[in-house]
Amino acid sequence: MEEQITHHPKWRGKSSVEVKGHAAQEVWPYLADFCNLHKVFPNLETCYQLEGVTGQPGLVRYCASFAINHDESTIKWAKERLLMIDPISRSLRYEIIDSNIGWFKAYVALMKVVPTNDDGCVIEWSFVCDPSEGWRLEDVQTFGESSLQSIAKKMEHVLKSETTYNLN
Repeated sequence: MEEQITHHPKWRGKSSVEVKGHAAQEVWPYLADFCNLHKVFPNLETCYQLEGVTGQPGLVRYCASFAINHDESTIKWAKERLLMIDPISRSLRYEIIDSNIGWFKAYVALMKVVPTNDDGCVIEWSFVCDPSEGWRLEDVQTFGESSLQSIAKKMEHVLKSETTYNLN
């Protein structure tokens, strides 16, 4: 009896958000600091290095946040490996290698900071992942868009605070 193998197409998505009033070279260091994502990702409680060399491909980070359900709090976590980092194009690629979040199956993402004509920049976040039972592509896309919006707002606040602090 021949075994039938079903191949599902990969899910792909892309989100972008403008970081107003801040140039790409101001924003990039916050994304390039791979093990300190919690500084600009408001819903992330912790992010730290597990193994590898800081700023080099192969570096693995642990990220965790508390998810509050109707009757309990749980920790959602992921271990992510840096696959590529390019300071010239202000981009990095990473993959999730382990997590307790169901839809992060074979997940690879690319983050890029792109300058705009008005001395601002745009953060682009694209992903490819395997479909996951119980989830829809729209759920993953919505998560990416809301996360990116939160990151941009937090970066604008942090960068504004640093500018104010440096002027005093």
